[in-house]
Amino acid sequence: MKLQGVDIVDNISAADFREKYYNQSIPVVIKDLSRDWPAYSKWTLDHFINIVGEKEVGVYNNTKSDAYTPINTADASMKFGEYLEKVKQGPVDLRIFLFNIFQHAPQLTQDFTWPQHLMKGFVKKYPMLFVGGAGSVTHIHFDIDMSHILHTQFQGRKKVLLFPFNEQFKLYRKPWEVLSLANFSNYKHDFDYESFPAVRLAKGYEVELEHGDTLFMPAGYWHQMEYLDVGFAMSLRALQSKLGGKMEGIWKLFGMRGIDTLMKKAVPEWWYKYKTKQVFKNAQREIRASGMIQENKL
Repeated sequence: MKLQGVDIVDNISAADFREKYYNQSIPVVIKDLSRDWPAYSKWTLDHFINIVGEKEVGVYNNTKSDAYTPINTADASMKFGEYLEKVKQGPVDLRIFLFNIFQHAPQLTQDFTWPQHLMKGFVKKYPMLFVGGAGSVTHIHFDIDMSHILHTQFQGRKKVLLFPFNEQFKLYRKPWEVLSLANFSNYKHDFDYESFPAVRLAKGYEVELEHGDTLFMPAGYWHQMEYLDVGFAMSLRALQSKLGGKMEGIWKLFGMRGIDTLMKKAVPEWWYKYKTKQVFKNAQREIRASGMIQENKL
């Protein structure tokens, strides 16, 4: 794979943000966007334990989905405070995914400011919290609603791998899903290029986030998050400005996901084999289109 760094700026004007990144669908890290938020220094794991520790949450492990697993299905559930205590004690491969802590503690919404000077269309009912222990991985995927994301890291470090949506077939996207058939967990040192050669052609980005960093992820971007330390982050979502982008998100969220879940229940093995066959067809087409001969150059 061909990776480059993400641009990092201390701050940025709305005009520059739109011209250089939003309109071009290019990611960027803004370091000072959250510095003036009360959340920057106020939010800690202990703070969350005190105010929402008794709430039940779904937790996710590092195992990739199989023929029977619907999209975004939790692997277990536990009290939020119990999970956070486990995270504080040391490495744990469980993570919290798409937890709307603000429904349970709406006062937290007073601790940050919606950056509407950068873009419009924020879905204010659904700011989301993501928590992970050191070593936990959110496997590579794109967000099913096709929204733009401002992802702010509040504790610890996180390594992020990013690819534009149109790299999907080089990444071995599973049809009717938001996931890749390939495993990118150790992409730096042990990626299986023999089984997934088209990944060599994929062009993307990588960046490490620290406390206070805000990553702009354009709509549809593939991303993998690896927690280098215990940490948590918040994502603010904004709908695409064009009607076509909004409709694509609605279709994937309610149409595509519904059909895939139905087929996984009805004919899981057949559906999995059918999709896997299509994955490699799409990848082989990318290899041919590149003009490269797999045996000699990939």
